[in-house]
Order: sequence, then C-alpha cells, then structure tokens
Amino acid sequence: MFSSLAIAGYFVGQYGQGTLAELAPRNVGLATTYADRSWPVQVAFYVHIVSAGLALALGPWQFSKRLRARCPRVHQWIGRIYMITLALGTVAAFIMSMFSSVGISGFFGFAALAVLWGWTALRGYKAARARRFREHEAWMIRNFALTYAAVTLRLWLGVLILVQLPFSDGREFTDIFSQAYGPLPYLCWIPNIVVAEFMVRRRNLPSLHMTTSTPDPRLTI
Repeated sequence: MFSSLAIAGYFVGQYGQGTLAELAPRNVGLATTYADRSWPVQVAFYVHIVSAGLALALGPWQFSKRLRARCPRVHQWIGRIYMITLALGTVAAFIMSMFSSVGISGFFGFAALAVLWGWTALRGYKAARARRFREHEAWMIRNFALTYAAVTLRLWLGVLILVQLPFSDGREFTDIFSQAYGPLPYLCWIPNIVVAEFMVRRRNLPSLHMTTSTPDPRLTI
C-alpha cells in the first residue's frame, strides 16, 4: 500500500510541474518521449497518468478484509471508480504503447500489458456481477498485479541501472538508462502476474489451468 501510494503521488506529481515541452529539457519521466507527439497522443498520455495513478492509489484498499466486512458499500464504490480508471487507462496505455521509446519491443510489451490489464478487470467485474466472489477476488489479484507494474517498473529500472554502474567505463548516463529501460516493457509485469498466480493458488481461489484434450484412440498407432 505504501509503495503504491508513494509511486501514485510521484507518478502524477512530476507531470504537474509544467507542460511536456517544459519538462522534456529536464528529462522528467517520459516527457522527452511524448513532448513532440501530436495532441491526441499527449491527451492519451495525461489520461493514462491520472487514471493509472488513481487506480494504483485505490487498488490496495480493495484487499482490506476489514473494509469489505464493515463497509461493503465503500468497497463497491471504490471498485466502481477503480473500474472506470481502468477503462480509461487501458485505452490510453494502448495508444501510448505505439509511441514507446524502445520501439517495437515497447509496443508489444506495453500493449500486451494494457490488453491484459483491461481483460483481467473485465473478468473480475463479470464475476462480481454474477456474485462469484472468490473468482472475483482471484481476477482482481491478477489485475492489481498488472496495475502494480507502475511500481515494479521503477524498481527494476533502479536495479538495472545500479548493476551497470561498475562496468560503465565513463559511458553517458543516458546510454546506461536506455540499456536499463530496454527489457522493462516485459520485466515490469510478467514476474508480477506469476507471483499473483501463486497467491491465487495459495489462497485456494479459482486458478488458471492448462487443459489438454483426451487423445482419440482411433488416431493412436
């Protein structure tokens, strides 16, 4: 919860200091990547920043058993707001992925994250509407694991920068940063979803299973 709130505040706050054009020369966040994009892309950027930041701040509260037990209406209303932010954030994130600073790798990695982010939210919403609450909890664990990619992206970025420093040989920091950022479109969320599935199974919630069809004996040699 603390890491989510901290990154949510930082995530939104750093872009409240000026326009993208003003922030780009200072290398603030993703301002350099999106400062020269068309206005629809910049609108998608700001929609994603606000909606994803709000989702990151709201998400942890939904896992409080005390809140669900004592104030179920609050849980429901936070959930509705969370779903709205997810809907907006998913579309905006998919648009942003087309203009990633790491090119085609960034598109596939961040676009996959956006699609799965929206899909898991939809599955969780449908399960809640059908009053399948254990299934709903499982899907929302997976969904928040993807929301939490905003945190793990920055953690991995710091780690990958630090491991390069002893071998930098005087390289510019921008080169070190670019090397560290390269794998993040996948690294920021794939480990998260793996951990989430372990959490789902540990809680004996409905988990994902790989099924195989029974072979037709007539086709056996």
